[in-house]
Amino acid sequence: MADVTFRRIEEIESYKGPGGPSGQFLYAGKELGVTAWGMNVLRLPAGWSGYPEHDHAEEGQEEVYVVLEGSATLTADDETLRLEPGTLVRVGARQKRKIVPGGEGVVILALGGSPGRAYQPRWLSKKS
Repeated sequence: MADVTFRRIEEIESYKGPGGPSGQFLYAGKELGVTAWGMNVLRLPAGWSGYPEHDHAEEGQEEVYVVLEGSATLTADDETLRLEPGTLVRVGARQKRKIVPGGEGVVILALGGSPGRAYQPRWLSKKS
């Protein structure tokens, strides 16, 4: 049997993120069995301002956001970037950032890992 896992985004289990209803933050890595890096899908509704400004300084995790559908703005310090399909953005661990979806909402693939450290999926450690 091939070592392949297939899921559609709408089949992925969701969790309740900070300040939002369930269904907006999806466990993509967990659903696919990815253990080498963190991976979630963010499905944020149009104009939603509840995505928290945050950083990942404590765990040293940098993130890459890949826009799949819609648009958003990412604010980091005094810089504002327009995110739309075909754009990728890397954000350093200590950088505070905030994402605000555009008028049609946004679907983002978020990838994360800590440079120089082996990734430890939280969902895998909770199995035991």
